[in-house]
Amino acid sequence: MINAASATTLPQPLMRHDQAARLDTPAKNKTNHQSTQKLSDEDLQKVQQLKQRDQEVRSHEQAHLSAAGGLAQGGPHFSFVTGPDGRRYAIGGDVSVNVAPVSGDPLATLQKAEQIKRAALAPAKPSTQDQRVAAKATAMQMKAQMELLNQNQELKNKKESNQSTPQIDISA
Repeated sequence: MINAASATTLPQPLMRHDQAARLDTPAKNKTNHQSTQKLSDEDLQKVQQLKQRDQEVRSHEQAHLSAAGGLAQGGPHFSFVTGPDGRRYAIGGDVSVNVAPVSGDPLATLQKAEQIKRAALAPAKPSTQDQRVAAKATAMQMKAQMELLNQNQELKNKKESNQSTPQIDISA
């Protein structure tokens, strides 16, 4: 999931993906660690589900990170759960992205909004939060486009007023 972070606030995740998990290092409390050979069939199934979820979450967040490029503020952050085997699995995650408009530069803001939208929709299955971020990026794009149109109209008006120089009638 991507989390929006503006330049004036602390980074907040743009996208949150709470439907994935990852096999990580064993939990520190080794007294709770069980080998997979001693797990019940139900626990083995749970471990397999957690492994799959972990893979999904990490792939999801990596897609955001790759598409965000320089807008990403650090790497992905993950939420973990300890499985019946004593290992930690990622079950959610987010990537913080700077979503502040570029002050005084609507063209740069337009380009940034396009990249934010690509980052939000990069995973195969964007979350609801990812879709919200993409919608906000679309609004940012539209505002920047309006600013560009206004700037272009002002330049056009200025050119036209400079070209219409008064003429003096010297025939008398």
